[in-house]
Amino acid sequence: MNRLVLSLSLLLSIMTMKAAVKIDRIDPTDWFVGMKNPSLQLMVYGEGIRTADVTTDYPGVKVDSLVRLDSPNYLLVYLNLDGAQPGTITLNFKNNGSTKKVKYQLKAREMSGDKRMGFTNADVLYMLMPDRFADGSRKNNTVKTRYSYKVDRSQPSLRHGGDLEGIRQHLDYFNELGVTALWFTPVLENDSPDNGTQSSYHGYATTDYYKVDPRFGTNEEYRRLIDEAHQKGLKVVMDMIFNHCGFEHPWIKDMPSKDWLNTPEWLAAADKSGKNDNGSADSKVNDLYLQTSYKLTPVVDPYASNVDLHETVDGWFVPSMPDLNQRNPHVIKYLIQNSEWWIETVGIDGIRMDTYPYADADAMALWMKTLDEEYPNFNVVGETWVTEPAYTAAWQKDSKIAKKNSYLKTVMDFSFYDKINMAKKENTDDWWNGYNRIYNSLVYDYLYPNPSSVMAFIENHDTDRFLGNGKDSTALKQALALLLTVNRIPQLYYGTEVLMNGTKEVTDGNVRKDFPGGFEGDERNLFTAEGRTKAENAMFTWLSRLLHWRQGNDVIIKGSQKQFIPYKGVYVVARQYNGKTVMTVINGTRKEAALAVKRYAEVIGQTKQAHDVLTGSNVSLDKDLKLTPRQVLVLEF
Repeated sequence: MNRLVLSLSLLLSIMTMKAAVKIDRIDPTDWFVGMKNPSLQLMVYGEGIRTADVTTDYPGVKVDSLVRLDSPNYLLVYLNLDGAQPGTITLNFKNNGSTKKVKYQLKAREMSGDKRMGFTNADVLYMLMPDRFADGSRKNNTVKTRYSYKVDRSQPSLRHGGDLEGIRQHLDYFNELGVTALWFTPVLENDSPDNGTQSSYHGYATTDYYKVDPRFGTNEEYRRLIDEAHQKGLKVVMDMIFNHCGFEHPWIKDMPSKDWLNTPEWLAAADKSGKNDNGSADSKVNDLYLQTSYKLTPVVDPYASNVDLHETVDGWFVPSMPDLNQRNPHVIKYLIQNSEWWIETVGIDGIRMDTYPYADADAMALWMKTLDEEYPNFNVVGETWVTEPAYTAAWQKDSKIAKKNSYLKTVMDFSFYDKINMAKKENTDDWWNGYNRIYNSLVYDYLYPNPSSVMAFIENHDTDRFLGNGKDSTALKQALALLLTVNRIPQLYYGTEVLMNGTKEVTDGNVRKDFPGGFEGDERNLFTAEGRTKAENAMFTWLSRLLHWRQGNDVIIKGSQKQFIPYKGVYVVARQYNGKTVMTVINGTRKEAALAVKRYAEVIGQTKQAHDVLTGSNVSLDKDLKLTPRQVLVLEF
């Protein structure tokens, strides 16, 4: 009997030794020579691959190290490409007596990193959600995915069928409007099942970092869109998420290492309990699950407790979005390479990083420093959702008030968003209300190393629309005029130019409605003047005039800024450059007011007449200027 057991064991051992080397996937899918950092991490995935040895005899390439992770199905191969030329490497894998040769392509870069030009305050970003903007190809509305889903435009939180082709078909619309850069919410694969009437149409639950979601299109179509955008003078900003991935990412079922995720303990308990009635992450939650507090202050608080910081950074955003551990050097290396790969592969002009402070600050600083060294003229904006300027300023590159350098060039001005949305409901008084809020926010620009590289906005996909559930454009015009003339990088939200509205009180989907005319069967087409109402056309024309005037305008791009404390309800911000002046004048009250010309003599000087950019008319400045309720002027002279 013992001999039989021994023989069977020996047979099984021999069979194992001769089993073929299995490789299902290698990330990145290909790479580029001539990068400043010659180190390349290959994440190899395949059954039992951890124990493999790897060699190559490709000139200029050597295997620096092999990292064998906890899972038997992952192997990290670190290559040194110093001196390598473009071509196809042969990687030789040997595992348990079997061998496998794998071809891997090294590509030439289209341009050196310093020639990649990012967005600046000369640009105006137009933010949109691909699923909700336009359906350019109905062929990709129903595609084969691992999990079932519905395209149902009657449900605000299910997929609606918008895609990259729909955006490409409307590039001329962006030129007509006058914006210069496009920021899409994430376009990478989100292969997650619908949860009732909820879905990941928004794109923030990545399941494949190297693949465009097939419902949006292909990698090739993404590149085509960007190429054609560039031909029309438009930049493209890619939305990325390093804080978390999607629950259906392969890393969740087969974690590369025990510390690949933050606080993953609840997953093992969920698997053992069998509590997965509908297969969703929410249905599996147990007492070991750690939810983020969504409170970002502990990250900069000098008095922060360990428990508060732990909850913020290591807690999960939601159960369906596993929290990645960027403190693991292999995790952050994977993510850094991914961002470089998309820059090189499709030619994006910038990155917007979601949930920036939720991730490990040191790891994110390493990412930014790496990008800054490789692409010195590229730009990244980080979402830092706290409404105090001191918080936001601490995240900007070279901040004097931060403990460590983040190397993050651009931050989002949530203070401006917060204050402008309060001001629109108030009369501007002599102290704190109305446009005093904006004045008192801009006062703290001395905290920013570079105020010109702060992104301001009045709304986005995570907030109520500025119009709420109304259509009154009076306060909207004031907010937009200020946004587009102060010392900031301005960001607009899709559809505002045609008075799209909505609030989040029921669902986020109501501030992410379909752009009318972008989908088959729409009753109206707001991409055309003929399809818009009189009020919609008036708003579009007004904003388009202002946007085109702003393009290449050195007074706005390079000019100094001076603001005046609101006086008798009137708020004034002036920009000056090379003898030219632009004054934004806002009546922050619901009654008539006057611009006291003598009070602003330091910028008006001896000027007797100015040109109002918004109306095209001339305005006399030889006496006090009467203002109608909530009137806004953009005067240049």
